[in-house]
Amino acid sequence: MNNIYLPAGYKPLLETYQLQRAIEFIKGSFQVNLRNALNLKRVSAPLFVDRKSGLNDNLNGIERPVSFEIAATGGSAEVVQSLAKWKRQALQRYDFHTGKGLYTDMNAIRRDEESLDNLHSVYVDQWDWEKAITRADRTLAYLQDTVTQIVSAICDVNDSLRWEFPVLHTVLARDVTFITTQALADLYPALTPSQRETEFVRTHKTVFLMQIGKRLRDGTVHDGRAPDYDDWDLNGDILFWNDVLGRAFEISSMGIRVDAESLRRQLALAGCPERAALPFHDALLHDALPLSIGGGIGQSRLCMLLLGCAHIGEVQVSLWDDETMEKCAAAGIPLL
Repeated sequence: MNNIYLPAGYKPLLETYQLQRAIEFIKGSFQVNLRNALNLKRVSAPLFVDRKSGLNDNLNGIERPVSFEIAATGGSAEVVQSLAKWKRQALQRYDFHTGKGLYTDMNAIRRDEESLDNLHSVYVDQWDWEKAITRADRTLAYLQDTVTQIVSAICDVNDSLRWEFPVLHTVLARDVTFITTQALADLYPALTPSQRETEFVRTHKTVFLMQIGKRLRDGTVHDGRAPDYDDWDLNGDILFWNDVLGRAFEISSMGIRVDAESLRRQLALAGCPERAALPFHDALLHDALPLSIGGGIGQSRLCMLLLGCAHIGEVQVSLWDDETMEKCAAAGIPLL
């Protein structure tokens, strides 16, 4: 399904060569800022995992991972949909102690992406990060402090980018407004979840929307979130105002991860208690993995926002339907 939005009078701010230089600048600068802010070290990560391991991210529970057989082993593998679970296991395997964490490049294929639009692609690239914490750190205050540090790292890159490329003019607000999905629903009961985000972020510019996946009082959820990595009471999405698209723009989903108690509760609420028997889940239920906080930060999304691009295809190479390519060409939006 194609839901592309074409901004009136849009014109790219950088030619293709300069655009590639700017993308390199953003990616190089941001990962330095992120690792310094959160005390992270870069690690190697898998492109695919064993289908039986339980390590793949189930996302909203309906997306089909890309899978294939491996002739040499006789087993089956799945291309990762995210590294949310793998990272937590890696903290232990790579001997990361409390207060230290890891980050890595994550590349995924979302074959069931419902809509190829300005923000959504079959190809997903992000910085995945995870940090070991104590039980005393599993608080709203710790979560919000971490969010503030990430937002500051993004804003620092934007300031440096505009100095390096003066034609760019994206302005980001450093002050973060925190709100829960229920409070947002109370403010805008007649709007859809996406419309609620846009109306709130239009005013507050930089927002952390909390408790993604947790049921609202009316029995619905603002947005789906797998039950076996984030604690639904201690998670959220970082949203910036995107002036080019005139809407809220998600850069990151993140949160304090489930402990044994919250995992057990959320598996029951999601109707999938059988997952408790999978190796990853069994280890969590027996407190065999570190407590942690973590998330993913979209690489193409961040580039798109800071560079003032109208479509994610301007900063990443993917596959698009004919309608998208025709509309973008007619509107002067150059897809890579």
